[in-house]
Amino acid sequence: GIISLISLAVLSYERYCTMTRTAEPDTTNYRKTWAAIILSWTYSLLWTLPPLFGWSSYGPEGAGITCSVNWHSKDANNASYIICLFIFCLVIPFAIIVYSYGKLLCAVRQVSSMHKGPGRSREQRILLMVVVMVVCFLLCWLPYAAVALIATFGQPGLITPAASIIPAILAKSSTVYNPIIYIFLNKQV
Repeated sequence: GIISLISLAVLSYERYCTMTRTAEPDTTNYRKTWAAIILSWTYSLLWTLPPLFGWSSYGPEGAGITCSVNWHSKDANNASYIICLFIFCLVIPFAIIVYSYGKLLCAVRQVSSMHKGPGRSREQRILLMVVVMVVCFLLCWLPYAAVALIATFGQPGLITPAASIIPAILAKSSTVYNPIIYIFLNKQV
C-alpha cells in the first residue's frame, strides 16, 4: 500500500516536471527513472520495517484474512507509529500530488490562454484526469486511514472486523485504478 501511495506521488511530480520542462526530455537516459524507483521503495521500506524492530507491530487485519499494522493497540508506541504513518505515508504523498497537479494545471492554463482552440480541450482533459485521480486517491485511502485512526484512538470495539473489510479492499485496489484512468483519459497512452 505504501509503495503504491509513494509511487503515485513520485509519478505526479515527475509528470509535472516533464510537462513544464522547456527542453525535450532525454528518453534514452533512465538514471532519473531508476533513482525514483529506488527512492520510492527505500522510503516505503523505511516506513514498513519499524514494526519488525519494535515500533508498533504487525498482526491480523479486520476479519483476520490479511496482515497489517496493529491498529487496535492503544499504547503510545503504537499510536506514535500510526500518526507518523498517517502524516508521512498519506498526508505528504497527497500534498505532493495536489501540488504537482495544481502546478501542472496552472502551466497548462497559461499555455492554453495564449493558444485558443485545441489547447482548451487539452486543458479540460488534463483537469478531468487530475480530478478523477485525486478523487480516486481519496476514495481509496481516506476510508482506510479513517478506520485505522478510529481503531487506534477511538473506543475499543468501535470498528468491527466486518466494518474494516471494505476500506482495506478499497485501499489495496487503488493500484488498479490509475492505469485505467491514464488509459481512458490520456490520449498519449
